[in-house]
Amino acid sequence: MSQGPRSGLAAVSSALLAMSRHLEVRDVLKTIVASARELLDAQYAALGVPDDHGGFAQFVVDGVTDEQWKAIGPLPRQHGILASMLQEARPERLADVREDPRFEGWPSAHPDMSDFLGLPVRDGDEVIGALFLANKNCAKPEGGCGFTEEDEDLLAILAQHAAIALTNARLYERSRELTIAEERSRLAHELHDAVAQKLFSLRLTAQAAAALVDRDPSRAKGELQQVAALAAEAADELRAAVVELRPAALDEDGLVATLRTQVQVLDRAHTARVTFTSHGVRALPAAQEEALLRVAQEALHNALRHSGARHVDVTLRKRGPDTVLRVTDDGTGFDPSAIRRAGRHLGLVSMRDRASGIGGGLTVQSAPGKGTTIEMEAPGG
Repeated sequence: MSQGPRSGLAAVSSALLAMSRHLEVRDVLKTIVASARELLDAQYAALGVPDDHGGFAQFVVDGVTDEQWKAIGPLPRQHGILASMLQEARPERLADVREDPRFEGWPSAHPDMSDFLGLPVRDGDEVIGALFLANKNCAKPEGGCGFTEEDEDLLAILAQHAAIALTNARLYERSRELTIAEERSRLAHELHDAVAQKLFSLRLTAQAAAALVDRDPSRAKGELQQVAALAAEAADELRAAVVELRPAALDEDGLVATLRTQVQVLDRAHTARVTFTSHGVRALPAAQEEALLRVAQEALHNALRHSGARHVDVTLRKRGPDTVLRVTDDGTGFDPSAIRRAGRHLGLVSMRDRASGIGGGLTVQSAPGKGTTIEMEAPGG
């Protein structure tokens, strides 16, 4: 935002494209605010999403440093001009916000503001936010507001598209929550089918060993060795499930480090050799990194649990403007068309949905006795 104002259709188009590019609600809010401040050449911009308790569920600012924001203190309440915008759903353009009778002051660390332009963000009849700017970077007319009627019209266009982008982001997050619930349900079934069976076998074997200790020590020793092997297998199953339930934080570690860590854990947990390489991949938007991670997890799950592979290789690399994930195994393979006819999908539907959800694609190459290669292409990186 330091390159100065931009104007014209190209600037508006760029701002709208930037908003539509994100799927995370927080990313959308930040893009809306930054775009509004740049387009209208204001010193400050903010967007508040109200909660149901007189405060704000989210409040994003642009033009204020992290240090200033921390010094300002808690999020504002819905009062004064902000409350008016949310309740009456009308634009506000003021020459000096401090002289408005609804102004109720601000914290001591709050930056000083004068001319003000604010609009509600509406989804149909529902007000889902308030977008406002302060301190236009221009010479102010005597006693007048630096923001013009043209600025108000431009911000109204931005607010309309902001409502669409914010609604889409919320729908995406709800869809992702449902997907996570489905994945947890799948893991619960796997834990029951795999770990519970091993623990049941372990219990029976331990009972047999106890019965043999006195009359046949050598057989009892063999049974105890089987107990140790079953316990190790159960631990491996649990460890693999924990990796899926609790992936490393993508926001903190990034996709490359997260995948590398998970592959290392799986390599230790399974008899198959699991390897990972990365070539020239930079950070991606949060939605794309999560989609790539989840597809990698599903492909690894299939390779390690169903294929009998001795080696599974995961690679992440650049291909032109895109990022490509490839998971290859030397296992038994399968006939993809036969899988579809039988009504099974080995997670392929979920993987394709994740790829298409970020504008990418997924290909599957496999044949009986020939191993399997799953490749996902994601835009950017």
